[in-house]
Amino acid sequence: MRTRDALVAAARRVIERDGYLDARIVDIADEAGVATGSFYTYFTSKDDVFAAVLARLQDEMLHAGVGDSDDRGDGGPKDLWQGVEDANRAYLDSYRRNAALMAAMEQAAAIDPQFMRLRLERSRVFIDRSAAAIARLQQSDLADPELDPDITARALSAMVSRLAYATFALGESVPFDTLVETVTRLWTNALRMPRD
Repeated sequence: MRTRDALVAAARRVIERDGYLDARIVDIADEAGVATGSFYTYFTSKDDVFAAVLARLQDEMLHAGVGDSDDRGDGGPKDLWQGVEDANRAYLDSYRRNAALMAAMEQAAAIDPQFMRLRLERSRVFIDRSAAAIARLQQSDLADPELDPDITARALSAMVSRLAYATFALGESVPFDTLVETVTRLWTNALRMPRD
């Protein structure tokens, strides 16, 4: 398991440094300190090890900040706004830390159907979680009841993820706190969530 973990960690470093297209198995093995032949004991291809890297990334980003605001306040509108802000801040911070890997995932998804499926599955998890939260807000009369929770979650998720990609992977300059505040205001305004 140590050798496999070392290969996954090495693959992450090489792919972040060189990009998905230019990363080579020989470089991954060298970075892990193992013979190239040893790579094939654990993985069948560069795609295989990259899928393992992305699985670890998925877990980190999916759980970023979950539960951070669960024990705060009385659950009123102000606390709900804070919950949205906390979730956006955690996601955007995680994206910022993993920007090179996220760019590599976009690169791979553009040319490989396997990685496009992984990207869509990853997005679906975020969308499902957001749609469930939107439905709960609607049931509590804290969000526009006429919005379709799934379509709304898709739109909001697309907005946040593409903005994160442009800011952190493509290097558009936006102050982090301004980004969080703007995304939170757009999210809550789109749902017509009360603030007071």
